[in-house]
Amino acid sequence: MRYPFLISVPHGGVEVPPEVSGRLALGPGELSLYCDPGTRTLFDFGTTVEAFIDTPVSRMVVDLNRPPLPLPPHDPDGIIKVRTIDGKSVYLPGQFPDTALVHSLLMKWYFPFHQQVDDLIDRRGVAIAFDCHSMLPVGSREQKDYGRLRPLICLGNNGDSRGRPRKNSIATCPESWVTSLADAFREEFSLDREVAINNPFSGGFISNAHYWRKGVPWVQVEINRSLYEPGEKTGSSMESHRNILRLRETIWKALTRFWENARREAVPHQAT
Repeated sequence: MRYPFLISVPHGGVEVPPEVSGRLALGPGELSLYCDPGTRTLFDFGTTVEAFIDTPVSRMVVDLNRPPLPLPPHDPDGIIKVRTIDGKSVYLPGQFPDTALVHSLLMKWYFPFHQQVDDLIDRRGVAIAFDCHSMLPVGSREQKDYGRLRPLICLGNNGDSRGRPRKNSIATCPESWVTSLADAFREEFSLDREVAINNPFSGGFISNAHYWRKGVPWVQVEINRSLYEPGEKTGSSMESHRNILRLRETIWKALTRFWENARREAVPHQAT
């Protein structure tokens, strides 16, 4: 059985394209830190979903979850990064991509990804899409929740803390759906207040843009990295991989629990 889900994983890649190799000021460990390590495996539900899309490229090179405009340097945390979420320069002095290279990177990585999302929605029986991420346990210096502990799970539909549309805005998923999904995560993870809605993240460009384009509901799913990353002194990459596989099973149970409940309750597919 395939569930009518589209799973998007835009920040799991850590590859640096040859065009910018040698230009970055960030090493391999930093590239992993500022991306969503492990999420390409964490959210890979194989043939049990209608559609899955990810990318190998690092978000430090091209961030697929940002709008195509403005181009750098007007937005330092935009589609082409100037600096990281804690203020580090992404590129070595004098090595920031020029306009021609920015255009080449977008044509190779950015626009094909978004076109494929639309194509998957058009060709497959997608009833809901999940844009899937991981988040650091504490907000970084240039983020709105700097220094604050984050929940273990955050679900975003571009609404308020209860999933309701904000003033002069449109939610990307019905309030009843996102609250039902939060309940499913609480039940599967045996959590209470550690599942938040639209805090600290309410959804990015992918979920907002493609909801507007296609009308299929979207939820941005953020998983706290403390749930699968081992401690620095005692952990290992093998331990992290085992944690990811166990966590993937629990996430899948939450998603399918939500969907079975939604089907029983005959919730409409369109956000209002």
